[in-house]
Amino acid sequence: MTDRQQIFDQIAQQIAPFNKKGVPLDEATTFAGDLEWDSLTVMDFVAAVEDEFDILITMNMQAEIETIGQLADAVIKLKA
Repeated sequence: MTDRQQIFDQIAQQIAPFNKKGVPLDEATTFAGDLEWDSLTVMDFVAAVEDEFDILITMNMQAEIETIGQLADAVIKLKA
């Protein structure tokens, strides 16, 4: 298993409690469109991801991240 796959899996675990509709998750799953999250849910999720990976995701980065794949890439960059 690659590091990126492991990070993706950890992100998927963090999404689970927020995935009320049971949307199948893949690289292209969007937070706003597919998961239908509001801004409060996004903030709670970002805090959970930051705690999980011990990173800080800036507001500018959050604005650019639309999919789970993009988030996985951002986590890899921030952990480097």
